[in-house]
Amino acid sequence: MAILTSLAAPVTAQDGKTAPIKLELNRLEPAGDACRTYLLVDNSRGPALKSLKVDLFAFDTEGIAQKRLSVELGPVQDRKTMVRLFDFPGIACPKIGRLLLNDVLACEGGEASRETCLDRIETESKTTAAFVR
Repeated sequence: MAILTSLAAPVTAQDGKTAPIKLELNRLEPAGDACRTYLLVDNSRGPALKSLKVDLFAFDTEGIAQKRLSVELGPVQDRKTMVRLFDFPGIACPKIGRLLLNDVLACEGGEASRETCLDRIETESKTTAAFVR
């Protein structure tokens, strides 16, 4: 029974916090009048989530907010990394200077909540646009 309980418990890092969810802005590419966004969701050390919905803002290269978008990234399997694609309509990719993770709108699964998911998320970017929280 103790073994089953330990398998169901959330994976924690050495500092006692639940393992991070890493969101990486991996690629931006033109898609008609939109900018197609490739977002790597790395949950390789964490528990599964039924839903992970985030609120994103795209800022231009001058730092002016241009587009707001809510994106459902879930379901997110436990110990899995995946890529999610979505489009920012009406903005050219070279105009995006920064992507802001403004908030977590929904986070469901296990003991997850909006607040705990926001605390777990780490952002990074492989593009010329920064990705920040």
